Amino acid sequence: DSDDLIIARGDGSPTYNLTVVVDDMDMRITDVIRGDDHLNNTPRQINLYRALGVEPPRFAHLPMIHGPDGAKLSKRHGAVSVMQYRHDGFLPEALLNYLVRLGWSHGDEEIFSRAELVQLFDIKDVNHSASSINPDKLRWLNQHYMRELPVAEVAAELRWHLGQLGIDPDGFGPRPAAVVPAYVDRVHTLVEMAEEARPFFQDAVEPDPEAMAKLDASAAMVVDALIVALDDDGVWESSDTLEAAVKGVAKTLELKLGKVGPVLRLALLGHTSSPGFGVILELMGRMRSIQRLNAFRDRVGA
Repeated sequence: DSDDLIIARGDGSPTYNLTVVVDDMDMRITDVIRGDDHLNNTPRQINLYRALGVEPPRFAHLPMIHGPDGAKLSKRHGAVSVMQYRHDGFLPEALLNYLVRLGWSHGDEEIFSRAELVQLFDIKDVNHSASSINPDKLRWLNQHYMRELPVAEVAAELRWHLGQLGIDPDGFGPRPAAVVPAYVDRVHTLVEMAEEARPFFQDAVEPDPEAMAKLDASAAMVVDALIVALDDDGVWESSDTLEAAVKGVAKTLELKLGKVGPVLRLALLGHTSSPGFGVILELMGRMRSIQRLNAFRDRVGA
């Protein structure tokens, strides 16, 4: 029967659950590793094993994991589905590495491959005190693995996250494999990367009003000069030649780069934070870059 079997006192009140003992016997369990919140159950279960004529397995009880606020995690406090971590933009390698280090250590090392974990793990090194979830540590590890894993693997996950935003990366825009190296040092999760990359896959962007308000009268002149400079086959050889072309506009107009960069970024992406000029131009492509600059020219007026 799949129902739990309960041993009860003579007064009918339940004492402990026998099902887990029977299951362990049936599966020939030799070692039980579980949270120390089950510590009180262990002597009762050991007596059940012996009463049934079976040698009890070896038991180990691990400290509990607490939330960032120090409270013990539970179904009602801080519990997160494993799949939610994927939706939040974390890689499996980062989550595994993080969870292992949450309750175990090997010297001062922080980064472990799966093979290294198999080789090095020893239950004797498990922490004796409770650990607390540290979201910043997980984000740091995730960025590390986004940098270190093959670009194709990270790009495959980025493609999935773009799909979650309603974006078809095969429609138009750069290849996800080109986006990853451009943004991997600027973000900590794949959700952040997908959001940052969204403008490259949109038909048009709406510039940030606050950033627009900070532009001065030179903006129109800057746009005109950028259109001329970028409408040249020679500058599209690489991201370096594109970067040089943007800097050349600033030099020609005798303006600081801080007057040119925001105009270009607002025109292409709708905001003023991004990788280098050459990188975003290369990702956007010549035709769409010129189109967006022309559309932006109408916004900044004469």
